[in-house]
Amino acid sequence: MNQTEIFQAVAAIMRETLGLPELVVTPETSATDVEEWDSMSHIQLIVAIEAKFKVRFDLRELRTLKNVGDMIELIAKKLNG
Repeated sequence: MNQTEIFQAVAAIMRETLGLPELVVTPETSATDVEEWDSMSHIQLIVAIEAKFKVRFDLRELRTLKNVGDMIELIAKKLNG
C-alpha cells in the first residue's frame, strides 16, 4: 500500500469517526484544525486506524506525531518495514 492509498484510507476514517463527511483532510491537518477532534475522538481515530491497517502504535510513537502527514509516514513505515 502506497502513501496515497494510506492517506485516502486515513481521511475516510477521520470523516467517519469525527462525523464530518465533508471534512477536507490534508497532510498538514492536525487536531487543532478540527473542532470535533478532541481527546476522546483521538483515541477512537487511533483504534480505527490500527484496526484498518492491522498495526499497533506505542505511546512514544504517537507523541511524535504533529499532523496527518506524520501519521501517514508512520503507517507506511510499519507496513513496509
